[in-house]
Amino acid sequence: MADEIPNVPGGPHLRTVAMPRDTNASGAIFGGWTVSQMDLAGGTFVAQRVQGRFVTVSIEAMRFLRPISVGDEVSVYCTLQEQGETSIAVKIETWVRDRSGTNPEKVTEGVFTYVALDEDGKPRSLDAAESE
Repeated sequence: MADEIPNVPGGPHLRTVAMPRDTNASGAIFGGWTVSQMDLAGGTFVAQRVQGRFVTVSIEAMRFLRPISVGDEVSVYCTLQEQGETSIAVKIETWVRDRSGTNPEKVTEGVFTYVALDEDGKPRSLDAAESE
């Protein structure tokens, strides 16, 4: 079965257009730019659940399926994969559509893990965020 755009309430957590300033020497969009867009979207997703400070602690299962081209509309979708005592694992998928707005295709995916922090920068329970 082919991948389908995630059915996320409210749509993507981030949408932007890949621009020439984001390219590498080969003319494709930098992988690092793509990862930063994914982390921004994941941060938005996590901020709505953590209600306080948090940090990115790991990226697992990262796959680049094909390069992103200049002018592609880039949409990043986040879904909760797992929630622990202090952490949240988020599956993040990046999809593109060409300039005509058609032909959606998944180009990147990964699992980003975030940890909630207290005022001293130490991991804190996510249960505390729910009771505040």
